[in-house]
Amino acid sequence: MKKETQWNCLTALEFTVEGKKIENGNSSLWSPCGACPRGSRVDKHGECAECNSSPTTYDWMYLCFMVLIGLLVQWYSIDSITSDSEFTFRTLCIHISALIETILAAVVSLLVSPPVGSFNLKSCKVHRMSDWYTMMHNPNPNYEETLHCSQEAVYPLYSIVFIHYGMCIIMLLMIRPLVNKTFKINGHTASKSIYAALYFFPMLGLLHGIMAGVIYYSFPSITILLSLLSHAFHFASREDQSWQKLLQESVSSVHNSIVVVGHWLLHAYGIIALTMWLQPEILIILLIFVPLPTVLYVVFSKFTDPVKFHNE
Repeated sequence: MKKETQWNCLTALEFTVEGKKIENGNSSLWSPCGACPRGSRVDKHGECAECNSSPTTYDWMYLCFMVLIGLLVQWYSIDSITSDSEFTFRTLCIHISALIETILAAVVSLLVSPPVGSFNLKSCKVHRMSDWYTMMHNPNPNYEETLHCSQEAVYPLYSIVFIHYGMCIIMLLMIRPLVNKTFKINGHTASKSIYAALYFFPMLGLLHGIMAGVIYYSFPSITILLSLLSHAFHFASREDQSWQKLLQESVSSVHNSIVVVGHWLLHAYGIIALTMWLQPEILIILLIFVPLPTVLYVVFSKFTDPVKFHNE
């Protein structure tokens, strides 16, 4: 009995249809080796099925994380360009401009993705790490010829991030010069913040292109770790490490207060993403301890001050 063979490029398994020809009307659902058109993926039967699922809560949090990374890098570069003493109204305007640009880029990215004009997304479910790297699972039938079946099996979680970063650059070039002109932000601060963004957005795109699958499964832990390290670096950069001075500067300075609260929110975001994936029932308990790293650093700062080690 004659067999017709199709190949599923996600699993590299042979799919056979015994004694039955595929009708012409249904042949468009099949491809030579299982790679499907954009917006669909190979199902367990080897057929190209359209992506009609909605992103899970974890998927949305992943997309928000990728948006947040771009915004945080912009804010960090702006802070690096201007010292704490220069945190004026004009500098605040640049931070707000970066926020508006990021929000608009995210909104446009959602609107141009199917279904077009809607804030909803049609997506394919993520089942395993290999779904993000289909180009590494091309089948080799009979060890004769490799069938190249690369596709976006995690549609649109992979492509929409590239769209967002591209829109961020467009919004940056459209809005930031107007903000600089309106609030008379000239010279070093205005130009350096734009140039920095034009460098790191392509770098973020390259990082996403290579590490998307790894980031998808580890972004909650990455968020928690980065918030802790950045929080410690913020306090360690203070000249006076006494707990009284650290507490005073955190409360009296608007800039320091915003940074501390921002780290709390980022830490809480990582905890929410991690617990919703693993154990949602302990979420409230963990959120209570979000300020704990700040309290521990302030309380134990006197024991870790490098000046005391040098004096001894």
